[in-house]
Amino acid sequence: MQSTYLTIALAPLVAAILAGLGGRVLGRVGAHTITIAGVGLSCALSLYVLKLMLFDGLASFNGPVYTWLVSDGLQMQVGFLVDHLTAMMMAVVTFVSLMVHIYTIGYMHDDPGYQRFFAYISLFTFSMLMLVMSNNFMQLFFGWEAVGLVSYLLIGFWYTRPSAIFANLKAFLVNRVGDFGFILGIASVLHFTGSLDYVTVFSKAQNLAAGSIPITSSVTWSAITFTCICLFVGAMGKSAQVPLHVWLPDSMEGPTPISALIHAATMVTAGIFMVARMSPLFELSETALSVVLIIGATTAFFMGLLGIVNNDIKRVVAYSTLSQLGYMTVALGVSAYAGGIFHLMTHAFFKALLFLAAGSVIIAMHHEQDMRKMGNLRKYMPITYWTCLVGSLALIGFPGTSGFFSKDALIEAVHESHLPGAGYAYFCVLTGVFITALYTFRMFFMTFHGKERMDHHTREHLHESPWVVTVPLILLAIPSAVIGWFSIDNMLFGDFFTGAISVLPAHDVLTKLAHEFHGSADFVLHAFAGPALWLAAAGVFCAWLFFLKKPELADAAERSLKWLHEVLVRKYGFDWFNENVLAAGGRLLGGILWKGGDQALIDGALVNGSARGVGWVASVMRFAQSGYLYHYAFAMILGLASLLLWLLWRGHGI
Repeated sequence: MQSTYLTIALAPLVAAILAGLGGRVLGRVGAHTITIAGVGLSCALSLYVLKLMLFDGLASFNGPVYTWLVSDGLQMQVGFLVDHLTAMMMAVVTFVSLMVHIYTIGYMHDDPGYQRFFAYISLFTFSMLMLVMSNNFMQLFFGWEAVGLVSYLLIGFWYTRPSAIFANLKAFLVNRVGDFGFILGIASVLHFTGSLDYVTVFSKAQNLAAGSIPITSSVTWSAITFTCICLFVGAMGKSAQVPLHVWLPDSMEGPTPISALIHAATMVTAGIFMVARMSPLFELSETALSVVLIIGATTAFFMGLLGIVNNDIKRVVAYSTLSQLGYMTVALGVSAYAGGIFHLMTHAFFKALLFLAAGSVIIAMHHEQDMRKMGNLRKYMPITYWTCLVGSLALIGFPGTSGFFSKDALIEAVHESHLPGAGYAYFCVLTGVFITALYTFRMFFMTFHGKERMDHHTREHLHESPWVVTVPLILLAIPSAVIGWFSIDNMLFGDFFTGAISVLPAHDVLTKLAHEFHGSADFVLHAFAGPALWLAAAGVFCAWLFFLKKPELADAAERSLKWLHEVLVRKYGFDWFNENVLAAGGRLLGGILWKGGDQALIDGALVNGSARGVGWVASVMRFAQSGYLYHYAFAMILGLASLLLWLLWRGHGI
């Protein structure tokens, strides 16, 4: 199977190289044909591997491909670990990527960077596959940085726009903060276990649990807690958790297919996947789990509120992504790793669907993204309307949809937990159900219902998007609607992740829920007795009342709660703080170091000062170089006399 796994990883890379270097020769059709074929091959093989593991008993694979470096006995290898967790991630990544590739043919049809775009998204797929298939921290870090690099290129794809360049630089810098913590965590793992291989590290996890890191002569930190928190800081950057979330909404400056591929289904879930993969380490530190839990709950609640006041259709979906990533992180924090990964999978389908549906609307609206200039688009775009409705229902957890199964199970898992912070997290995720329904259907009603608010020219040319756009919407709507029915039993309450995820008995909340699970249909019926369903219904009703039936109520609420609206519009001041405190402070410190350190000390005192000193000495010595022989003879006699006097003085001293 090793050749199959190599083909899965390398097919998108080969396609990216061909499209990137030979794009002009291949042309537009050649570029998208090669990249779609490469990603399609990876998708087909990934689904085949998943099928073999599910139904034919294919064993997990763990082995090196080649040794990259050996240093002081430490082997840094490129290798694959393909178990049920990896196989599921491979299938999700490649399927969503394939849909985005097909969709891009329609969305980027007139863009001059067509071939370059396909090369980038195919390269991104390769990078993400290397991340999820890795069996060691070195390769994990390679994939981690590679997706960050390609994300930088894709966010700033329209590099002539200053806003796009600002957004990709912001994403790059914020992720560097997270990556600093991530590499510290990897260094700690290496220090205490002497290895970067997952299996070896997990087998020596007790070394980390027993270890300590001295801070002062009297203060030490638990090595396992320090390591896990550092690793989670990396996940905070990549998966956009507070306060390292600020890059993701601005990343909407990139083309819409990027939003679906990178910032909904794959790259931003890398942190979630990494923490789940590191479950044997996180299980040994309740402090680290509580940090994960509280950060995730804060992100889920407070980022969801921002979606209520935003009028850009893509940014509303982006804030939804932030909130849903918080839900996944909360599941990790209560040791319901399978619940977090299950929600990752369902979210990948319906959030990619929502982003691509938003892109379909943007195409029809001639790249207008303000929902206040839309309305009644269901009349013109029936396929986009119905598929977006499926995605919206899945997002709010409508009974029977994929999002319902994963989100409700996640909330129940949090309710069962007794870890510090679980009560706060339960309040956040439960209240977040109402918030999610409110901003989701605010977007849906403002876009597809109500009166038409677009200009006459746009209205005259409104029509459904071409088939290369609508077919991916339909194919993503199918798993968004039904995949939860077939997967919840095995993935969440069965043994799907056995051997891939480790949970201590004291933290195993999903086992408690499994005793009450009696099938998918019963799970749906049970939801009617819980608060989550009714909170979602209340959110949809409020969205209908305030933004469709009587929009004047929304205006009145905005006026009466102007202070809250202002706080939300300003995004809690995170951007202001980053730009006016951190960035301004950095510029001030840089100015001081430049003028005081570089110009005054290095250039002034050391470099130019040394040159001036040598010049001064030379100017003084120049007076002794008269060219007259008697001057030199006099100097020689004077020097000889001085030497004789010194010798006599020394001799007298002896």
